[in-house]
Amino acid sequence: MKTREINISYTEYESMDQLSCADRELAEAAIKAMSGAYTPYSHFNVGAAVRLSTGEIVTGANQENIAFPSGLCAERTAMFHASATHPDAAMVEIAITASQDGKICASPATPCGACRQVMAEYQGKSGRPMSILLVGGEKIWKFSRVDDILPLIFDSLK
Repeated sequence: MKTREINISYTEYESMDQLSCADRELAEAAIKAMSGAYTPYSHFNVGAAVRLSTGEIVTGANQENIAFPSGLCAERTAMFHASATHPDAAMVEIAITASQDGKICASPATPCGACRQVMAEYQGKSGRPMSILLVGGEKIWKFSRVDDILPLIFDSLK
């Protein structure tokens, strides 16, 4: 028997001012994307912005539906849109932010398990790491690859 550990590292920033210009641009796109959220039930708006290998940014916002779970998270909305409209471009980074009743959440909102697995799929498809930027009002976390937020990625069918 062996006991093993999984170590996860990330960078924490105190404000958008500490981000690189490229990361700030992506974070701002995610914040802007929240305006497209449809959240009449939770009032929890989420915006996501995906940077493609071409440099283009594709955004998405969460969409709720009274027939739960028929809605879709912002992350998957953005990634599916990016894949459908730019099938040959790799997704190199995704920024995610959330607000409750119009105010950005102080701590970063983390993606659900389904969104993490979709991120892992696109990271695997591209053959290169996809970094994740989780934007909160009081702190921002940056992970260099999907493995850091989903360390035991499901890939048994490969």
